[in-house]
Order: sequence, then structure tokens, then C-alpha cells
Amino acid sequence: MIYALINELITYALEKKLIKKEDKIFHRNTLLELFKLEDYTYEKKLQKKMPLEEILNALLHYACKNKFCENNLSARELFDTKIMGLLTPKPSEVLSEFKKNYEKSPKKASDFFYQFNQNCNYIRTHRIKKDIKWQGESNYGKLEITINLSKPEKDPKAIAKKSQNTNYPQCVLCKENEGYAGNYKHPARCNLRILPLKLANESWAFQYSPYVYYKEHCIVFSQKHSPMKICKKTFENLLAFLQIFPHYFIGSNADLAIVGGSILQHNHFQGGRHNFALAKAKIEKRYKIKNFENIAFGIVKWPLSVIRISSKNASHLSKFANFILKKWRKYSDESIDILAKTQNTHHNTITPIARMKNSQFELDLVLRNNRTDEKHPFGIFHPYEHLHHIKKENIGLIEVMGLAILPPRLKEELELLSTYILHKKDIKSNETIKKHAQWVENFLPKYKNIDKNNIEKILQDEVSKVFVEVLEHCGVFKRDKEGKDSFEKFINTLNQ
Repeated sequence: MIYALINELITYALEKKLIKKEDKIFHRNTLLELFKLEDYTYEKKLQKKMPLEEILNALLHYACKNKFCENNLSARELFDTKIMGLLTPKPSEVLSEFKKNYEKSPKKASDFFYQFNQNCNYIRTHRIKKDIKWQGESNYGKLEITINLSKPEKDPKAIAKKSQNTNYPQCVLCKENEGYAGNYKHPARCNLRILPLKLANESWAFQYSPYVYYKEHCIVFSQKHSPMKICKKTFENLLAFLQIFPHYFIGSNADLAIVGGSILQHNHFQGGRHNFALAKAKIEKRYKIKNFENIAFGIVKWPLSVIRISSKNASHLSKFANFILKKWRKYSDESIDILAKTQNTHHNTITPIARMKNSQFELDLVLRNNRTDEKHPFGIFHPYEHLHHIKKENIGLIEVMGLAILPPRLKEELELLSTYILHKKDIKSNETIKKHAQWVENFLPKYKNIDKNNIEKILQDEVSKVFVEVLEHCGVFKRDKEGKDSFEKFINTLNQ
């Protein structure tokens, strides 16, 4: 069976143009070495064609059975990535093919590279299909909700194991990840290929996310391991990226804890070919700003506090964005808990998102503040504690734009809740779901008839409402009259 599986994998690699027919024997021999086989038997082909994940699972079963791969999730992940790494073309070959496609169009180039990442199993399509997704209605348009099941959870025993090297690469975004075998502390990246980019005369790189939260979810990162920083250069780099990939959006997490992303130690952006709810949101009120009258400026109808500016001139737009950033960095309004600085700690920053619309550059500037106090130890402008049963983590770029990334635990918890609600059981009696009891108690009276046909939809609708509230908590200027008046006060400072 092992020889038939190796043959099937080689056939797959040929069909997907990962390898050339002239290299077939060479690649077969590298696989034989990996599986500690000294000969090769020309077996008949498998009775039916197997998808890639089934081929890899069968090969992993063989490796574990013969004791050269430990049978745990982390070890299997390292080993099957190593298998695909043997069949993944060199970075120079991928770059050459990308450039050929780019000569035809930027879209052809990104289409090629995205498909390539799926073919070499860097993007594990079969896992992403498991993610649970739905849309939720709101006053701000249709928001997207996902329960993320594609990112594997680490085996605690594997995490506890010592690895030989934990300082190289410095982080999961460094360019040194390309082709890296990985270990129990660091993911395998044997089949990762990155593309070099020049953004505003700086060396950056482009790759796709292995966990694809939305269509063509890409990561653009500095080739220098340096911390996240929102500044004028950030806006210049975002707009420079749009000139290379005008069919993509691009944005950055903020550069401060609580309101930033999970990787603050390496400067990076996230982009892709997805039309988020924020991009569809309308301008609520327009303004003219002194010295920048030629640039459109408005407040967006959105749960967070968003300024939208647009212009055909990228240089003018980045200058204006930096002007707003500098004003916001120093802005305080104690009446609504906004303090720019406490002692030596700065609290104000921006989450910027850039896109092309109607042949113009468009920038959304989301105003953020990461201050905490006794009442809100997790953050004054962070999901409040009564929502943590659904969402406790930082609200970063993707969620700011209207796509909730909810934890895998919710799959089991919502299924349990369905059963308990339908059978009128005491939710507080179950350790796994008792945290949801008050939430259910609050919304249940609204529904007269609940049965097995509508319970899933009811729970999804109520989770969607929680996500709206999560986003509203993160808005520095609330959606009530006091908040809108306070937002106006800040905008007036731009004209002073």
C-alpha cells in the first residue's frame, strides 16, 4: 500500500504542476528516503482516486505505525508538512511564475499564487471547509460570523516538549520561516513560499494566511523583524500595496496591546479580496477640513468610530491620514473616558484600512484607545465582561471590519445549549455552558415557539447581536447623542 500511496502523491503533484515529469523519479526517491524505504515496488494504482488529505492521512498512519512519527496532532502536523515540502517548488521558481502571470495582470498573478498555496497544502482547504459561518443582520448592514475550526489546537503534551531551537525564526512572520521544518514550539513551514515586495522603498514580503478567514486572506510583512508601528510610513505602504494589487484591500492592526492584533512584535498588514461590511457602510456626515479641502472626509455609520477619507492622490492622502493620526494621538476627553496618556503610557492609536473605490484611494481610519480602569480591567473600549462568554479576545483588524472570528469552543457549547433549551434543562447545571445561562435567560422570552427546526437560527441570531454589542463597546465615541457630539468635538480640532 505504501508504494501505491507514494505513486498517488506523485501523480497529484504532477497534475497540480508542483513538480515536472522530468523530476518524477527524483521526487519519488526523496519520498522513499523520508519513509525509510530502500526499494520501490511498482504496485497497481489505487482502486479510486484519493483527495490529498486522504493520501496524507494514510501516509501519516504508516509513519506512526512504523514509529518514525509520533502519533499526536503536533507531530503529525510537522510530518505531513515535511512531505509536502519535498514536492513544493523552490522560492525562485514560484517567484518566476508569479512574475510571468503579473505581466498579464495583477489578478492573474494573485490567482496563480493563491491556487499554488492550496495545491501545496499550505492552505489546508479541507480544514477551512469545517469552519461554521453565517450572516447576522444589524443596523450597520450584514455582519459575518465564523466559528473558526481550521486552526489546529496544540496538544498540551507536545507543547511541554523541549525543542532544540526556539529563537529561529524570531516569530511566525519572519522571512526565515520559508521552508523551515518547524518544531513543537514553532509551526512547520516547509511548503511556505513568500514573494518579495517593495513598498515605498522598503523591503516587504507577501504570503497567504494558512487559516484563510476570508477570500484570499493574505499577510504582508516587513522583511525586517521590527514591532508594529502606525505612522505616516504605514499609510504610504498601504497605498503603495494598492498600486501593486488594486483588486485587494489592505489594512493594519493597531500598534498597541488590547486594541491590536496578536503579533505586535513584527510589523505586518492583512489584506485580500473580500468585501467586508465596513467597506459597504455609508458615510453618515461629511466635513471639509482646512488645508485638505480637496480630500473627501466623512464619518462612517459603524459601531466603532471610523473616519473615511479618499483621494486620487496617494501622497496627499497619506499626509492627511498622518495629520489625523497626530491629532488623535494627543487627544483627550475625560467626560467620555478618553485619555491620550497616563503617566508615561500612550493610549490612542488607529486601525487603518485601505482600498480602491471608483478609481480613488480610500482610507478608513478607526480610532482606538487601549486604556483600562478598575471597572473595565480588560479595556474601557474592549468587549465588556458580560460578553466574554462569547468573545473575550482582542478586537483586531478583521473584526473591526465586520467579520467575527469566534473560538472553536462555541461549536460544542451552542450544540449543548440547543439540547438544554429544547428539553428545558437547567443550563447552570452543566459546567461547560453555565456561563451562557444569563444570556439565554435574557433572550428566551422573546421567542414564543422554539423547536428543533429554528433553535440553530435563534442561537445564531443572538450570537450576531452579541457581536454587534462587542463592536459598539470598542467604539471610542458611542452611537448615542453624547458620543456623536463628542466625535464632532474631535473633528473640530482638525480645523483649529
